[in-house]
Amino acid sequence: MSCCGNHGSCWMHRRDFLRAAGLAAAGLAVGPESLLAAVSNVPATGPANSQGSASKGPATIRAAFLYPSTESLKKEGYYSWPGSNFDAEGHHRDYAARIAAIAKELGVRLVLDEQALAGPAAADRFIQEVKQQKPDGLLLIPFKKSEWESVKRIIAETGVPTVAMATIGVLLMPHIQELRGKPGVFVISSLDNFDAIRDGMNMIRTRKWLRDAVILSIADDQPAELTVPVLGTRIRGVPMKKYSEVYRAMPVDAEVMQVAKAYLGDAKERREPSEADVLEAARVHVALKRLIEQERADAMMMKCLDGIQKRVIPPPCMSFMDLRDAGMVAGCQNDLDATLTMMIGQQLLGRPGFQHNPACDTIKNLYYGSHCTSPRKLEGPAGPAREYILRSHAEAGIGTVPQVLWPDGMDVTIAEYVVGDKPEMLVYTGKTVANYDTPPAGGCRTSLCATLNEIPACDMKPEHMLHLAMFAGNHAAQLKAFCQMFGIAVRA
Repeated sequence: MSCCGNHGSCWMHRRDFLRAAGLAAAGLAVGPESLLAAVSNVPATGPANSQGSASKGPATIRAAFLYPSTESLKKEGYYSWPGSNFDAEGHHRDYAARIAAIAKELGVRLVLDEQALAGPAAADRFIQEVKQQKPDGLLLIPFKKSEWESVKRIIAETGVPTVAMATIGVLLMPHIQELRGKPGVFVISSLDNFDAIRDGMNMIRTRKWLRDAVILSIADDQPAELTVPVLGTRIRGVPMKKYSEVYRAMPVDAEVMQVAKAYLGDAKERREPSEADVLEAARVHVALKRLIEQERADAMMMKCLDGIQKRVIPPPCMSFMDLRDAGMVAGCQNDLDATLTMMIGQQLLGRPGFQHNPACDTIKNLYYGSHCTSPRKLEGPAGPAREYILRSHAEAGIGTVPQVLWPDGMDVTIAEYVVGDKPEMLVYTGKTVANYDTPPAGGCRTSLCATLNEIPACDMKPEHMLHLAMFAGNHAAQLKAFCQMFGIAVRA
C-alpha cells in the first residue's frame, strides 16, 4: 500500500502538491425528512471502487504558518505580540514535525508550505492555490498578531473548513472572538496544544471519511444505491433474502466454532440461550462479516427486527456487539440517523455507540437507555471489554443477545444526527448510575440509567423518542466543534 492509502499518510511540500490534481465532492440536498425517506430519491454519484467509494482516499489538509521573519522584526525594531523573545522559526520547526506525526497517526495527507506566509501578497497567493486545489481542510498557525488579518481573509475567501491555532500570547480577546463561533472554523488559543490540533485535523479526516463511506443496508424495501444529503455517504441496499442465503449456507466451520467458544467463554453467565442458540449467533456473525467483505462496506445497518419477528433470521445482536467492538458500525432496525451518529462517534471520538431506545425515571429524573445489543469495548477496540450476560432477545424470546454491564459512574455522551438538507445534531452529556436487569425491569436486555447534565432527563422533547446513541466519555465539545465546522445545527 502506498503512503496515500487508506491507512497511511502523505506529507508533501507545496510545490509537489501543486502538481497533483484535486478532487472535489459536492453534497446533494433534499427535503428535511429523516431516516431513509430523506434519501429515497437521491441518485448515487457513480460506481464505487474497490474500497467502496468513488473518491476514497486520505483527507488532504493544507497547512501554513503565518509570521514575518525574526530578522525583519529586528530591523523594524518592534515585535508586538508574541514578543521579542518568541522564536517563531524555532516554533515553526517544532510544530511542523509534531503536526506531521499527527497526520501520520490519523492517516491524512498533510501539505505544508515550507516558508511562512507574511503579508497580504503571500496570503493572496495562498488563497488562489487553495481555490484551485480544493483541499478538504486548512490548518493555519499564526505566530504574529498582525497576521490574524490574513487568517481571516483566507477563511472568508476560500470557504474551506479551517483549524486556526494560535498559541497563548499571540492573539488578544477581540481577535479570538472574531472567529471562535464562526461556522466552518475551529479556533484554538491555547499553549502549544497539540491535542486540540489533532482534534481539529481529525474533524477534517472524519468529514472526508463520511463523504467516502459506504453503508451496507440489509432490507427489502429500498433502492440499491442512495446518497445521504449533505454528508454524501452512500447507502448500498441488499435484500434480506441475500443475507439470509449467505447465513443459511454458512457451515459450522472452525471460525464459527471459535466465535461460539468465545461467546460462551467470555460471558459472565448464560441464562436463556442454549449452546445451540449461541452456535447460531456465531454463524450469523461470520455470515454477516462475509457479506460486509463482499460489498466492501464501511458500515452496515439491517432491518433486523422484521427478520426476527418473521423468524427469517436469528437475532444478529451478538454480531453487532462484535462488529462495534472491532470499530465497524452496525446499526439496528435500518435506522439511518442512528447509524450515521455512530459513524461520526466511531471516527471522531474513537468510541463505539450504544444505539438505544430512550425513556426516563420520572421520580428520580434519570435518563434510561435500553436495547438488545451494545458494544463491550466502550473505550474503543484497544480498551477493556466489559462483562456481559448471554440472554435471549427480550421482545422475541429467541436467540442469543448480549446484556452488557456498563460501569457505574462513567461519563457518557448521548447524541443523534438527524438527516436532512439542513442536518441537526442533539448532544447531551451525563453519568451512568446503574444497570437494570430484565426482569424485574421490562425493556431490552442492555438497560442502564444515567443522569443528564444539560436538562432534567424527563424534559427531553417528544422528537427524541427513538434510537439515540450513547458513547463512553464526555465528548460534547468535540461533537459541537465538528458541527460548527461543517454546518450542522446543534439542537437544543
